[in-house]
Amino acid sequence: MLRYTLKRLGYGLLVLLGVVTLVFFLFNILPGDPARMMLGQHADAESIEIINRDLGRDKPVGLQYINYLNDLLPLSLHNNTDSSSYFFLDPGKYSPFTTVLKMGSTSLVLKSPYLRRSYQSQRKVSEIISSAFPQTALLAVVALTFALVLGIILGVISALHKDTWIDRLTLVLSTLGMSLPSFFAAILIAWLFAYVLSDWTHLNMFGNLYTVDDYGTGEYLDLKNLILPALTLGIRPLATLTQLTKNSMLEALSQDYIRTARAKGLSRSRIIFRHALRNAMNPVVTSASGWLAGLLAGAVFVEYVFDWKGMGIVIVDGLDQYDFPVVMGSILFICVLLILINIITDILYGLLDPRVRMQ
Repeated sequence: MLRYTLKRLGYGLLVLLGVVTLVFFLFNILPGDPARMMLGQHADAESIEIINRDLGRDKPVGLQYINYLNDLLPLSLHNNTDSSSYFFLDPGKYSPFTTVLKMGSTSLVLKSPYLRRSYQSQRKVSEIISSAFPQTALLAVVALTFALVLGIILGVISALHKDTWIDRLTLVLSTLGMSLPSFFAAILIAWLFAYVLSDWTHLNMFGNLYTVDDYGTGEYLDLKNLILPALTLGIRPLATLTQLTKNSMLEALSQDYIRTARAKGLSRSRIIFRHALRNAMNPVVTSASGWLAGLLAGAVFVEYVFDWKGMGIVIVDGLDQYDFPVVMGSILFICVLLILINIITDILYGLLDPRVRMQ
């Protein structure tokens, strides 16, 4: 099991290195001068040169890439004394950090990954992400909970009424949910429930988790703004989980132990909920864990339509303002989450099924 776990971790690190490399070189070949973005279009050449030197953009791209890796790695090399050195240690940039090993003017330091600073606000990208990610995480968890609960209910009903109009209607709605793009679904749901039916729903087309009160003196928690984006984000996993629950239930109901339970005279509800549903939940729960990672990454368009202040708004605003460190840091953060979730899922598979460890 240890060998299998180390292999999964190794694959994950290789994927992460590939993503870091791709993101760095992609955003370093895009047009745009960060120094001019920070100083304005009327900045003089000397000021632009100073800013580019401070950002390390006066060095060749290869050295910039090495420096970027050095910033991201928790364990990295730095020069303590020479500010002209490419790996000069800036205490304000890496604070807090711990010196692990000192070798003359060079130190091996332990620090948190440094994702650079925003070109526009000069805030650390890690601070921007830490303030936006909880909103995205809440949205993804609520959407997945809605999809999981309703998907199991609809799947069980569809399985118990196989080949009836209920089953066919569920199939049509599931197919529509899986094929409907999130961006279009967000616009449609916002228009229908927050504009056409606003007198009955009292929902807002745009809004965040916290709303400023009418007097501008403070903020209050406004959970109703979570309803529409969570509903929109949960449509696709709902469609998938409904059909998966139905198929798993049909397979469970055809097993010998169900026939034995019926022969013993157990009630229909006990057979369904204590025996069939319990055994049908394994693939459903596995699929739900995979969907959580997908929802965290796929909430960008939904958040943008509903103006939900999460990672989606951060990425879109960063692209709009050519704020590359923010976009790069956000993409890397989401990729790390996806890789970690996949590694954890693979390890759990290996624990549950020894055959997986042989692959």
